Amino acid sequence: MPLTLAQLNAAPLAEATQWLDGIYEHSPWIAEAALAQRPFATLAQLKWAMVQALEAAGVDAQLALIRAHPELAGKAMVSKTLTAESTHEQSKAGLTDCTPEEFARIQQLNSDYNARFGFPFILAVRGPRGTGLARQQIIDTFARRLANHRDFERAEALRAIHRIAEIRLNEKFGHEPALGNEVWDWHERLAQHSEPAYAEKGQLTVTYLTDAHRACAQRISHWMRDCGFDEVEIDAVGNVVGRYKPAHDGGKYLLTGSHYDTVRNGGKYDGRTGIFVPMACVRELHRQARRLPFGIELVAFAEEEGQRYKATFLGSGALVGDFDQHWLEQKDAEGITLRAAMEHAGLCIADIPKLRRDPANYLGYIEVHIEQGPVLNEMCLPLAAVTSINASSRYQCAIIGMASHAGTTPMDRRRDAAAAAAELLLYMEERAARDGDSVATMGMLQVPSGSVNVVPGRCEFSLDMRAPSNAQRDALVADILQKLDDTCQRRGLQYLAERSMQASCAPSDPALQSRWEAAVQALGLPVHRMPSGAGHDAMKIHQMLPQAMLFVRGENSGISHNPLESTTNDDLQLAVDAFNHVLNQLATA
Repeated sequence: MPLTLAQLNAAPLAEATQWLDGIYEHSPWIAEAALAQRPFATLAQLKWAMVQALEAAGVDAQLALIRAHPELAGKAMVSKTLTAESTHEQSKAGLTDCTPEEFARIQQLNSDYNARFGFPFILAVRGPRGTGLARQQIIDTFARRLANHRDFERAEALRAIHRIAEIRLNEKFGHEPALGNEVWDWHERLAQHSEPAYAEKGQLTVTYLTDAHRACAQRISHWMRDCGFDEVEIDAVGNVVGRYKPAHDGGKYLLTGSHYDTVRNGGKYDGRTGIFVPMACVRELHRQARRLPFGIELVAFAEEEGQRYKATFLGSGALVGDFDQHWLEQKDAEGITLRAAMEHAGLCIADIPKLRRDPANYLGYIEVHIEQGPVLNEMCLPLAAVTSINASSRYQCAIIGMASHAGTTPMDRRRDAAAAAAELLLYMEERAARDGDSVATMGMLQVPSGSVNVVPGRCEFSLDMRAPSNAQRDALVADILQKLDDTCQRRGLQYLAERSMQASCAPSDPALQSRWEAAVQALGLPVHRMPSGAGHDAMKIHQMLPQAMLFVRGENSGISHNPLESTTNDDLQLAVDAFNHVLNQLATA
Protein backbone atom coordinates (compact mmCIF):
# COMPACT_ATOMS: atom_id res chain seq x y z
CA MET A 1 0.00 0.00 0.00
CA PRO A 2 1.26 3.51 -0.74
CA LEU A 3 2.50 5.55 2.18
CA THR A 4 0.34 8.53 3.24
CA LEU A 5 1.38 11.89 4.62
CA ALA A 6 -0.82 11.28 7.65
CA GLN A 7 1.15 8.13 8.44
CA LEU A 8 4.46 9.92 7.90
CA ASN A 9 3.46 12.84 10.10
CA ALA A 10 2.34 10.56 12.97
CA ALA A 11 5.19 8.02 12.94
CA PRO A 12 8.16 8.09 15.34
CA LEU A 13 11.24 9.66 13.77
CA ALA A 14 13.16 6.41 13.38
CA GLU A 15 10.23 4.68 11.69
CA ALA A 16 9.49 7.64 9.41
CA THR A 17 13.16 7.84 8.43
CA GLN A 18 13.14 4.14 7.60
CA TRP A 19 10.08 4.59 5.40
CA LEU A 20 11.94 7.23 3.37
CA ASP A 21 15.12 5.16 3.09
CA GLY A 22 16.35 4.97 -0.50
CA ILE A 23 14.84 8.29 -1.62
CA TYR A 24 18.36 9.75 -1.56
CA GLU A 25 21.06 7.21 -2.39
CA HIS A 26 22.67 5.79 0.77
CA SER A 27 21.83 9.04 2.63
CA PRO A 28 19.04 8.55 5.20
CA TRP A 29 20.25 11.66 7.05
CA ILE A 30 18.48 13.87 4.47
CA ALA A 31 15.09 12.35 5.32
CA GLU A 32 15.83 12.60 9.03
CA ALA A 33 16.71 16.30 8.75
CA ALA A 34 13.65 17.02 6.61
CA LEU A 35 11.31 15.24 9.00
CA ALA A 36 12.11 17.88 11.63
CA GLN A 37 9.74 20.13 9.64
CA ARG A 38 6.71 17.86 10.12
CA PRO A 39 3.75 17.95 9.74
CA PHE A 40 3.61 18.08 5.96
CA ALA A 41 0.39 19.23 4.35
CA THR A 42 1.43 18.29 0.82
CA LEU A 43 3.93 16.07 -0.93
CA ALA A 44 5.43 19.20 -2.51
CA GLN A 45 6.14 20.52 0.99
CA LEU A 46 7.99 17.30 1.89
CA LYS A 47 10.05 17.53 -1.30
CA TRP A 48 10.96 21.14 -0.49
CA ALA A 49 11.96 20.19 3.05
CA MET A 50 14.40 17.65 1.64
CA VAL A 51 15.83 20.25 -0.74
CA GLN A 52 16.39 22.57 2.22
CA ALA A 53 18.00 19.80 4.27
CA LEU A 54 20.57 19.12 1.57
CA GLU A 55 21.21 22.82 0.96
CA ALA A 56 21.91 23.38 4.67
CA ALA A 57 24.31 20.42 4.86
CA GLY A 58 27.15 22.16 3.03
CA VAL A 59 29.44 21.27 0.15
CA ASP A 60 31.23 18.31 1.73
CA ALA A 61 27.97 16.51 2.51
CA GLN A 62 26.66 17.31 -0.96
CA LEU A 63 29.76 15.86 -2.60
CA ALA A 64 29.45 12.75 -0.44
CA LEU A 65 25.88 12.32 -1.64
CA ILE A 66 26.92 12.71 -5.27
CA ARG A 67 29.71 10.17 -4.83
CA ALA A 68 27.25 7.74 -3.24
CA HIS A 69 25.59 7.40 -6.65
CA PRO A 70 26.65 4.74 -9.15
CA GLU A 71 27.98 5.52 -12.59
CA LEU A 72 25.50 5.20 -15.44
CA ALA A 73 25.91 1.78 -17.05
CA GLY A 74 29.00 1.38 -14.87
CA LYS A 75 30.66 -1.34 -12.85
CA ALA A 76 27.85 -1.56 -10.30
CA MET A 77 25.32 -2.22 -13.04
CA VAL A 78 27.52 -4.87 -14.63
CA SER A 79 28.16 -6.56 -11.28
CA LYS A 80 24.47 -6.20 -10.32
CA THR A 81 25.27 -4.33 -7.09
CA LEU A 82 23.04 -1.31 -7.75
CA THR A 83 20.35 -0.41 -5.23
CA ALA A 84 16.86 -1.57 -6.20
CA GLU A 85 15.90 2.02 -7.00
CA SER A 86 18.89 2.61 -9.29
CA THR A 87 18.42 -0.74 -10.99
CA HIS A 88 14.80 0.17 -11.77
CA GLU A 89 15.74 3.62 -13.10
CA GLN A 90 18.65 2.51 -15.27
CA SER A 91 16.54 -0.34 -16.66
CA LYS A 92 13.67 2.06 -17.40
CA ALA A 93 16.04 4.14 -19.54
CA GLY A 94 17.29 1.07 -21.38
CA LEU A 95 20.82 1.30 -20.01
CA THR A 96 20.79 -2.44 -19.34
CA ASP A 97 20.31 -2.99 -23.09
CA CYS A 98 23.11 -0.81 -24.49
CA THR A 99 24.74 -1.85 -27.74
CA PRO A 100 28.48 -2.53 -27.43
CA GLU A 101 29.14 0.85 -29.09
CA GLU A 102 26.83 2.71 -26.69
CA PHE A 103 28.31 0.95 -23.70
CA ALA A 104 31.85 1.82 -24.80
CA ARG A 105 30.86 5.46 -25.34
CA ILE A 106 29.28 5.71 -21.88
CA GLN A 107 32.32 4.11 -20.26
CA GLN A 108 34.59 6.67 -21.93
CA LEU A 109 32.30 9.50 -20.83
CA ASN A 110 32.30 8.14 -17.28
CA SER A 111 36.09 8.13 -17.28
CA ASP A 112 36.39 11.63 -18.76
CA TYR A 113 33.77 13.04 -16.39
CA ASN A 114 35.35 11.57 -13.25
CA ALA A 115 38.76 12.84 -14.32
CA ARG A 116 37.39 16.35 -14.83
CA PHE A 117 35.07 16.69 -11.82
CA GLY A 118 36.10 14.05 -9.30
CA PHE A 119 32.58 12.67 -8.89
CA PRO A 120 30.22 10.54 -11.00
CA PHE A 121 27.85 11.93 -13.62
CA ILE A 122 24.31 12.15 -12.23
CA LEU A 123 21.25 12.34 -14.45
CA ALA A 124 17.58 11.70 -13.73
CA VAL A 125 17.35 9.06 -16.44
CA ARG A 126 13.60 8.74 -15.92
CA GLY A 127 13.41 12.18 -17.55
CA PRO A 128 10.95 15.08 -17.32
CA ARG A 129 7.93 12.84 -17.98
CA GLY A 130 9.10 10.01 -15.71
CA THR A 131 8.96 7.41 -18.47
CA GLY A 132 12.69 7.27 -19.23
CA LEU A 133 15.08 9.10 -21.53
CA ALA A 134 16.30 7.53 -24.74
CA ARG A 135 19.88 6.28 -24.58
CA GLN A 136 21.00 8.83 -27.18
CA GLN A 137 19.48 11.64 -25.07
CA ILE A 138 21.48 10.38 -22.11
CA ILE A 139 24.72 10.23 -24.11
CA ASP A 140 24.15 13.70 -25.60
CA THR A 141 23.46 15.20 -22.15
CA PHE A 142 26.53 13.46 -20.74
CA ALA A 143 28.76 14.92 -23.46
CA ARG A 144 27.23 18.41 -23.15
CA ARG A 145 27.69 18.64 -19.40
CA LEU A 146 31.37 17.74 -19.63
CA ALA A 147 31.96 21.36 -20.70
CA ASN A 148 30.44 22.84 -17.51
CA HIS A 149 32.37 24.61 -14.76
CA ARG A 150 32.97 22.33 -11.75
CA ASP A 151 30.88 24.34 -9.27
CA PHE A 152 28.03 24.60 -11.75
CA GLU A 153 28.20 20.89 -12.49
CA ARG A 154 28.08 20.05 -8.80
CA ALA A 155 24.89 22.09 -8.54
CA GLU A 156 23.51 20.45 -11.68
CA ALA A 157 24.20 17.01 -10.19
CA LEU A 158 22.28 17.98 -7.05
CA ARG A 159 19.34 19.19 -9.13
CA ALA A 160 19.31 15.83 -10.91
CA ILE A 161 19.40 14.06 -7.54
CA HIS A 162 16.38 16.06 -6.37
CA ARG A 163 14.51 15.05 -9.52
CA ILE A 164 15.41 11.40 -8.91
CA ALA A 165 14.14 11.78 -5.34
CA GLU A 166 10.93 13.41 -6.56
CA ILE A 167 10.12 10.46 -8.80
CA ARG A 168 10.94 7.99 -6.01
CA LEU A 169 8.70 9.89 -3.58
CA ASN A 170 5.86 9.88 -6.11
CA GLU A 171 6.09 6.11 -6.33
CA LYS A 172 6.33 5.63 -2.56
CA PHE A 173 3.24 7.77 -1.97
CA GLY A 174 1.33 6.49 -5.01
CA HIS A 175 1.24 9.99 -6.48
CA GLU A 176 0.66 10.28 -10.22
CA PRO A 177 0.81 13.82 -11.71
CA ALA A 178 -1.96 12.87 -14.13
CA LEU A 179 -2.83 16.37 -15.35
CA GLY A 180 0.85 17.29 -15.50
CA ASN A 181 1.41 14.27 -17.73
CA GLU A 182 -1.37 15.31 -20.08
CA VAL A 183 -0.18 18.92 -20.26
CA TRP A 184 3.36 17.65 -20.92
CA ASP A 185 2.04 15.40 -23.67
CA TRP A 186 0.15 18.27 -25.31
CA HIS A 187 3.43 20.17 -25.61
CA GLU A 188 5.09 17.17 -27.25
CA ARG A 189 2.25 16.59 -29.70
CA LEU A 190 2.01 20.23 -30.74
CA ALA A 191 5.78 20.28 -31.32
CA GLN A 192 5.27 17.75 -34.13
CA HIS A 193 4.30 20.75 -36.29
CA SER A 194 7.38 22.60 -37.51
CA GLU A 195 8.38 24.36 -40.71
CA PRO A 196 9.90 21.94 -43.26
CA ALA A 197 13.45 23.32 -43.38
CA TYR A 198 13.65 22.95 -39.59
CA ALA A 199 11.54 19.82 -39.20
CA GLU A 200 13.98 17.83 -41.33
CA LYS A 201 16.71 18.73 -38.80
CA GLY A 202 14.52 17.81 -35.85
CA GLN A 203 14.09 21.49 -34.90
CA LEU A 204 10.97 23.38 -33.84
CA THR A 205 10.08 26.54 -35.74
CA VAL A 206 6.55 27.91 -36.02
CA THR A 207 6.33 31.45 -37.39
CA TYR A 208 3.22 33.45 -38.13
CA LEU A 209 0.77 31.98 -40.68
CA THR A 210 3.08 29.35 -42.13
CA ASP A 211 1.57 25.92 -42.76
CA ALA A 212 3.01 24.68 -39.45
CA HIS A 213 1.49 27.66 -37.65
CA ARG A 214 -1.95 27.05 -39.15
CA ALA A 215 -1.69 23.35 -38.28
CA CYS A 216 -1.00 24.32 -34.66
CA ALA A 217 -4.07 26.55 -34.62
CA GLN A 218 -6.24 23.73 -35.91
CA ARG A 219 -4.90 21.26 -33.38
CA ILE A 220 -5.35 23.66 -30.47
CA SER A 221 -8.90 24.46 -31.57
CA HIS A 222 -9.81 20.75 -31.70
CA TRP A 223 -8.29 20.18 -28.25
CA MET A 224 -10.28 23.11 -26.86
CA ARG A 225 -13.49 21.57 -28.18
CA ASP A 226 -12.54 18.18 -26.73
CA CYS A 227 -11.93 19.87 -23.36
CA GLY A 228 -15.48 21.22 -23.26
CA PHE A 229 -15.15 24.88 -24.23
CA ASP A 230 -18.57 26.13 -25.27
CA GLU A 231 -17.26 28.32 -28.10
CA VAL A 232 -14.06 27.96 -30.11
CA GLU A 233 -13.00 30.15 -33.01
CA ILE A 234 -9.94 31.26 -34.94
CA ASP A 235 -10.23 35.03 -35.08
CA ALA A 236 -9.17 37.66 -37.63
CA VAL A 237 -5.46 37.60 -36.65
CA GLY A 238 -5.24 33.83 -36.14
CA ASN A 239 -5.75 33.70 -32.37
CA VAL A 240 -7.48 30.53 -31.20
CA VAL A 241 -10.17 31.65 -28.75
CA GLY A 242 -12.04 29.29 -26.44
CA ARG A 243 -14.82 30.40 -24.09
CA TYR A 244 -16.19 28.42 -21.17
CA LYS A 245 -19.38 30.16 -20.16
CA PRO A 246 -20.22 31.35 -16.64
CA ALA A 247 -22.94 29.76 -14.50
CA HIS A 248 -25.36 32.54 -15.38
CA ASP A 249 -25.79 34.77 -18.41
CA GLY A 250 -24.18 38.16 -18.09
CA GLY A 251 -21.29 36.99 -15.93
CA LYS A 252 -17.85 38.45 -16.54
CA TYR A 253 -14.93 36.49 -17.94
CA LEU A 254 -11.43 35.81 -16.69
CA LEU A 255 -9.02 36.25 -19.58
CA THR A 256 -5.98 33.99 -19.84
CA GLY A 257 -3.61 32.58 -22.47
CA SER A 258 -0.25 32.90 -24.15
CA HIS A 259 1.27 32.45 -27.60
CA TYR A 260 1.78 29.38 -29.77
CA ASP A 261 4.31 30.75 -32.28
CA THR A 262 8.00 30.10 -31.62
CA VAL A 263 11.40 31.55 -32.36
CA ARG A 264 13.46 29.70 -34.95
CA ASN A 265 14.89 26.46 -33.54
CA GLY A 266 13.12 27.22 -30.29
CA GLY A 267 11.66 25.28 -27.39
CA LYS A 268 8.35 23.52 -26.79
CA TYR A 269 7.20 25.36 -23.66
CA ASP A 270 7.66 29.10 -24.28
CA GLY A 271 4.13 30.47 -24.51
CA ARG A 272 2.43 27.13 -24.96
CA THR A 273 2.43 26.29 -21.25
CA GLY A 274 0.11 29.28 -20.75
CA ILE A 275 -2.34 27.69 -23.17
CA PHE A 276 -2.31 24.11 -21.95
CA VAL A 277 -2.42 24.70 -18.17
CA PRO A 278 -5.77 26.58 -18.26
CA MET A 279 -7.00 24.17 -20.93
CA ALA A 280 -6.54 21.31 -18.47
CA CYS A 281 -8.40 23.26 -15.78
CA VAL A 282 -11.37 23.91 -18.06
CA ARG A 283 -11.46 20.25 -19.03
CA GLU A 284 -11.71 19.26 -15.37
CA LEU A 285 -14.51 21.78 -14.81
CA HIS A 286 -16.34 20.34 -17.81
CA ARG A 287 -15.87 16.76 -16.56
CA GLN A 288 -17.36 17.80 -13.22
CA ALA A 289 -20.21 19.62 -15.00
CA ARG A 290 -19.18 22.63 -12.94
CA ARG A 291 -19.69 26.27 -13.84
CA LEU A 292 -18.10 29.23 -12.07
CA PRO A 293 -19.69 32.62 -11.38
CA PHE A 294 -17.46 33.92 -14.18
CA GLY A 295 -16.52 32.53 -17.56
CA ILE A 296 -13.04 31.63 -18.76
CA GLU A 297 -11.76 33.01 -22.04
CA LEU A 298 -8.58 31.29 -23.15
CA VAL A 299 -6.69 32.88 -26.04
CA ALA A 300 -3.87 31.06 -27.80
CA PHE A 301 -2.21 34.13 -29.26
CA ALA A 302 -1.09 33.69 -32.85
CA GLU A 303 2.00 35.89 -32.75
CA GLU A 304 4.28 37.26 -30.06
CA GLU A 305 7.84 36.58 -31.20
CA GLY A 306 8.21 38.94 -34.20
CA GLN A 307 10.03 36.31 -36.26
CA ARG A 308 8.44 36.45 -39.70
CA TYR A 309 7.43 40.12 -39.64
CA LYS A 310 8.77 43.02 -37.58
CA ALA A 311 5.35 43.58 -36.03
CA THR A 312 5.22 41.84 -32.64
CA PHE A 313 2.37 41.02 -30.25
CA LEU A 314 -0.03 40.84 -33.19
CA GLY A 315 -2.25 38.45 -31.28
CA SER A 316 -2.55 40.17 -27.90
CA GLY A 317 -2.19 43.62 -29.46
CA ALA A 318 -5.36 43.12 -31.48
CA LEU A 319 -7.32 42.53 -28.26
CA VAL A 320 -6.32 45.95 -26.89
CA GLY A 321 -6.92 47.74 -30.21
CA ASP A 322 -3.20 48.04 -30.99
CA PHE A 323 -2.98 46.93 -34.62
CA ASP A 324 -1.21 49.30 -36.99
CA GLN A 325 -2.63 49.05 -40.52
CA HIS A 326 0.80 49.99 -41.90
CA TRP A 327 2.04 46.59 -40.72
CA LEU A 328 0.03 44.98 -43.51
CA GLU A 329 2.60 46.16 -46.06
CA GLN A 330 5.58 44.65 -44.23
CA LYS A 331 7.33 41.89 -46.19
CA ASP A 332 8.92 38.69 -44.95
CA ALA A 333 12.24 37.29 -46.21
CA GLU A 334 10.50 35.93 -49.33
CA GLY A 335 8.80 39.22 -50.14
CA ILE A 336 5.33 38.12 -48.99
CA THR A 337 3.42 40.96 -47.37
CA LEU A 338 1.60 40.51 -44.10
CA ARG A 339 -1.61 41.36 -45.94
CA ALA A 340 -1.04 38.60 -48.48
CA ALA A 341 -0.19 36.07 -45.77
CA MET A 342 -3.36 36.90 -43.85
CA GLU A 343 -5.52 36.73 -46.95
CA HIS A 344 -3.95 33.40 -47.98
CA ALA A 345 -4.77 32.04 -44.50
CA GLY A 346 -8.40 33.08 -44.95
CA LEU A 347 -8.32 35.73 -42.22
CA CYS A 348 -10.73 38.64 -42.51
CA ILE A 349 -8.56 41.74 -42.14
CA ALA A 350 -11.58 44.03 -42.00
CA ASP A 351 -12.68 42.33 -38.78
CA ILE A 352 -9.48 43.06 -36.85
CA PRO A 353 -10.87 46.23 -35.19
CA LYS A 354 -13.77 44.12 -33.86
CA LEU A 355 -11.35 42.04 -31.78
CA ARG A 356 -10.83 44.83 -29.26
CA ARG A 357 -12.18 43.71 -25.89
CA ASP A 358 -14.32 45.79 -23.54
CA PRO A 359 -12.55 45.79 -20.14
CA ALA A 360 -15.92 46.06 -18.41
CA ASN A 361 -16.62 42.45 -19.40
CA TYR A 362 -13.52 40.99 -17.70
CA LEU A 363 -12.22 40.34 -14.19
CA GLY A 364 -8.62 40.60 -15.33
CA TYR A 365 -5.90 38.57 -17.04
CA ILE A 366 -3.64 35.85 -15.65
CA GLU A 367 -0.89 33.99 -17.49
CA VAL A 368 1.26 30.96 -16.73
CA HIS A 369 4.69 30.96 -18.37
CA ILE A 370 7.91 29.01 -18.17
CA GLU A 371 10.46 31.21 -16.41
CA GLN A 372 12.96 31.39 -19.31
CA GLY A 373 15.78 31.90 -16.84
CA PRO A 374 17.90 30.12 -14.22
CA VAL A 375 16.54 31.51 -10.94
CA LEU A 376 13.92 28.89 -10.03
CA ASN A 377 16.11 26.10 -11.35
CA GLU A 378 18.98 27.17 -9.11
CA MET A 379 16.67 27.54 -6.11
CA CYS A 380 15.03 24.13 -6.79
CA LEU A 381 11.64 25.87 -6.60
CA PRO A 382 8.84 24.89 -8.99
CA LEU A 383 6.82 28.14 -9.04
CA ALA A 384 7.16 31.91 -8.53
CA ALA A 385 4.84 34.91 -8.49
CA VAL A 386 5.80 37.56 -11.04
CA THR A 387 5.92 41.07 -9.61
CA SER A 388 6.38 43.00 -12.85
CA ILE A 389 7.32 42.60 -16.49
CA ASN A 390 10.44 44.67 -16.96
CA ALA A 391 10.58 47.92 -18.87
CA SER A 392 12.94 47.74 -21.81
CA SER A 393 14.75 49.92 -24.30
CA ARG A 394 16.71 48.91 -27.42
CA TYR A 395 19.16 50.86 -29.55
CA GLN A 396 21.01 50.25 -32.78
CA CYS A 397 24.42 51.91 -32.57
CA ALA A 398 27.60 52.51 -34.53
CA ILE A 399 30.96 53.92 -33.45
CA ILE A 400 33.02 55.52 -36.24
CA GLY A 401 36.77 55.83 -35.95
CA MET A 402 39.57 55.43 -38.49
CA ALA A 403 40.63 52.18 -40.14
CA SER A 404 44.44 51.95 -40.21
CA HIS A 405 47.28 49.45 -40.46
CA ALA A 406 47.47 47.17 -37.41
CA GLY A 407 51.24 46.95 -37.62
CA THR A 408 52.24 50.55 -38.22
CA THR A 409 49.70 52.52 -36.15
CA PRO A 410 51.07 53.13 -32.60
CA MET A 411 48.71 52.31 -29.75
CA ASP A 412 48.43 55.96 -28.69
CA ARG A 413 47.53 57.08 -32.23
CA ARG A 414 44.65 54.71 -32.87
CA ARG A 415 40.98 55.58 -33.32
CA ASP A 416 39.77 52.05 -32.67
CA ALA A 417 35.98 51.76 -32.87
CA ALA A 418 35.90 48.19 -31.53
CA ALA A 419 37.99 49.07 -28.49
CA ALA A 420 35.48 51.80 -27.60
CA ALA A 421 32.61 49.32 -27.98
CA ALA A 422 34.46 46.86 -25.74
CA GLU A 423 34.92 49.56 -23.10
CA LEU A 424 31.21 50.33 -23.27
CA LEU A 425 30.32 46.64 -22.99
CA LEU A 426 32.32 46.23 -19.80
CA TYR A 427 30.73 49.35 -18.35
CA MET A 428 27.24 48.05 -19.18
CA GLU A 429 27.97 44.86 -17.28
CA GLU A 430 29.15 46.77 -14.21
CA ARG A 431 26.40 49.42 -14.33
CA ALA A 432 23.50 46.96 -14.62
CA ALA A 433 24.91 44.85 -11.79
CA ARG A 434 24.78 47.88 -9.49
CA ASP A 435 20.98 47.77 -9.50
CA GLY A 436 20.83 44.09 -8.72
CA ASP A 437 17.84 43.47 -10.98
CA SER A 438 18.64 45.51 -14.11
CA VAL A 439 20.17 43.85 -17.16
CA ALA A 440 22.07 45.26 -20.12
CA THR A 441 23.14 43.35 -23.21
CA MET A 442 25.20 44.07 -26.30
CA GLY A 443 23.66 41.23 -28.25
CA MET A 444 24.96 42.03 -31.74
CA LEU A 445 28.52 43.23 -32.25
CA GLN A 446 30.40 43.38 -35.53
CA VAL A 447 33.17 45.15 -37.41
CA PRO A 448 31.88 45.54 -40.99
CA SER A 449 34.49 44.57 -43.57
CA GLY A 450 36.97 43.95 -40.78
CA SER A 451 40.35 42.39 -41.40
CA VAL A 452 42.86 40.65 -39.16
CA ASN A 453 45.52 43.30 -39.80
CA VAL A 454 43.36 46.45 -39.74
CA VAL A 455 42.46 48.62 -36.74
CA PRO A 456 38.63 48.67 -36.76
CA GLY A 457 37.33 51.91 -38.22
CA ARG A 458 33.66 51.16 -37.60
CA CYS A 459 31.87 49.00 -35.07
CA GLU A 460 28.12 48.31 -35.14
CA PHE A 461 26.24 46.93 -32.17
CA SER A 462 22.89 46.65 -30.43
CA LEU A 463 21.95 47.65 -26.90
CA ASP A 464 19.17 46.00 -24.90
CA MET A 465 18.50 47.47 -21.44
CA ARG A 466 15.81 46.31 -19.03
CA ALA A 467 14.69 47.04 -15.47
CA PRO A 468 11.64 46.41 -13.28
CA SER A 469 10.45 50.04 -13.44
CA ASN A 470 10.44 52.73 -16.10
CA ALA A 471 12.46 55.08 -13.88
CA GLN A 472 15.13 52.47 -13.21
CA ARG A 473 15.34 51.64 -16.89
CA ASP A 474 15.61 55.31 -17.85
CA ALA A 475 18.45 55.85 -15.38
CA LEU A 476 20.26 52.79 -16.75
CA VAL A 477 19.83 53.97 -20.35
CA ALA A 478 20.95 57.49 -19.51
CA ASP A 479 24.13 56.27 -17.83
CA ILE A 480 25.03 53.88 -20.64
CA LEU A 481 24.45 56.48 -23.35
CA GLN A 482 26.48 58.99 -21.36
CA LYS A 483 29.30 56.46 -21.13
CA LEU A 484 29.10 56.00 -24.90
CA ASP A 485 29.39 59.75 -25.39
CA ASP A 486 32.25 60.15 -22.88
CA THR A 487 34.20 57.23 -24.34
CA CYS A 488 33.91 58.48 -27.89
CA GLN A 489 34.89 62.01 -26.97
CA ARG A 490 37.95 60.81 -25.08
CA ARG A 491 39.01 58.54 -27.94
CA GLY A 492 38.24 61.03 -30.72
CA LEU A 493 35.43 58.99 -32.24
CA GLN A 494 31.96 59.68 -33.61
CA TYR A 495 28.89 57.60 -32.88
CA LEU A 496 25.27 57.02 -33.83
CA ALA A 497 22.62 55.73 -31.42
CA GLU A 498 19.06 55.19 -32.64
CA ARG A 499 16.35 53.89 -30.36
CA SER A 500 14.56 50.99 -32.06
CA MET A 501 12.12 49.96 -29.32
CA GLN A 502 10.87 51.07 -25.93
CA ALA A 503 8.33 49.29 -23.72
CA SER A 504 6.99 50.36 -20.37
CA CYS A 505 7.02 48.05 -17.37
CA ALA A 506 3.87 46.12 -16.56
CA PRO A 507 3.60 45.76 -12.78
CA SER A 508 1.41 42.92 -11.59
CA ASP A 509 -1.98 43.80 -10.15
CA PRO A 510 -1.57 43.40 -6.35
CA ALA A 511 -4.89 41.59 -5.91
CA LEU A 512 -4.24 39.07 -8.69
CA GLN A 513 -0.61 38.59 -7.63
CA SER A 514 -1.79 37.85 -4.09
CA ARG A 515 -4.06 35.14 -5.47
CA TRP A 516 -1.11 33.45 -7.16
CA GLU A 517 0.83 33.71 -3.91
CA ALA A 518 -2.03 32.15 -1.93
CA ALA A 519 -2.15 29.31 -4.46
CA VAL A 520 1.58 28.65 -4.11
CA GLN A 521 1.31 28.65 -0.32
CA ALA A 522 -1.61 26.24 -0.45
CA LEU A 523 0.63 23.81 -2.33
CA GLY A 524 3.03 23.84 0.62
CA LEU A 525 5.70 25.87 -1.17
CA PRO A 526 7.39 29.13 -0.15
CA VAL A 527 6.38 32.19 -2.10
CA HIS A 528 9.17 33.56 -4.25
CA ARG A 529 8.55 36.88 -5.97
CA MET A 530 10.52 37.95 -9.02
CA PRO A 531 10.28 40.27 -12.03
CA SER A 532 10.18 39.00 -15.59
CA GLY A 533 13.04 40.16 -17.75
CA ALA A 534 11.34 38.81 -20.88
CA GLY A 535 8.36 40.37 -22.62
CA HIS A 536 5.03 38.55 -22.57
CA ASP A 537 1.52 38.90 -23.94
CA ALA A 538 0.57 40.02 -20.43
CA MET A 539 2.42 43.30 -20.99
CA LYS A 540 0.09 44.11 -23.91
CA ILE A 541 -3.06 43.07 -22.04
CA HIS A 542 -1.78 45.26 -19.17
CA GLN A 543 -2.78 48.25 -21.30
CA MET A 544 -6.41 47.17 -20.87
CA LEU A 545 -6.77 44.93 -17.81
CA PRO A 546 -5.11 44.19 -14.47
CA GLN A 547 -2.75 41.24 -14.95
CA ALA A 548 -0.50 38.89 -12.99
CA MET A 549 1.69 36.00 -14.01
CA LEU A 550 2.93 32.72 -12.55
CA PHE A 551 6.34 31.36 -13.50
CA VAL A 552 7.06 27.64 -13.83
CA ARG A 553 10.61 26.35 -13.37
CA GLY A 554 12.56 25.32 -16.46
CA GLU A 555 15.13 22.55 -16.60
CA ASN A 556 18.65 22.79 -18.06
CA SER A 557 19.47 26.02 -16.22
CA GLY A 558 16.13 27.41 -17.26
CA ILE A 559 17.30 27.88 -20.83
CA SER A 560 14.65 29.10 -23.28
CA HIS A 561 14.41 29.95 -26.98
CA ASN A 562 16.46 26.78 -27.34
CA PRO A 563 15.72 23.09 -28.04
CA LEU A 564 16.91 22.28 -24.50
CA GLU A 565 13.98 24.24 -23.05
CA SER A 566 12.10 21.84 -20.77
CA THR A 567 10.06 21.37 -17.64
CA THR A 568 8.71 18.36 -15.77
CA ASN A 569 5.33 16.72 -15.43
CA ASP A 570 5.44 17.40 -11.67
CA ASP A 571 6.03 21.13 -12.12
CA LEU A 572 3.25 21.31 -14.70
CA GLN A 573 0.94 19.51 -12.28
CA LEU A 574 1.71 22.14 -9.65
CA ALA A 575 0.99 24.89 -12.20
CA VAL A 576 -2.40 23.30 -12.97
CA ASP A 577 -3.13 23.01 -9.25
CA ALA A 578 -2.16 26.65 -8.69
CA PHE A 579 -4.31 27.85 -11.59
CA ASN A 580 -7.26 25.85 -10.30
CA HIS A 581 -6.71 27.32 -6.83
CA VAL A 582 -6.91 30.85 -8.29
CA LEU A 583 -10.16 29.92 -10.04
CA ASN A 584 -11.61 28.73 -6.74
CA GLN A 585 -10.46 31.88 -4.95
CA LEU A 586 -12.17 34.06 -7.55
CA ALA A 587 -15.30 31.89 -7.44
CA THR A 588 -15.71 32.46 -3.71
CA ALA A 589 -14.64 36.11 -3.63
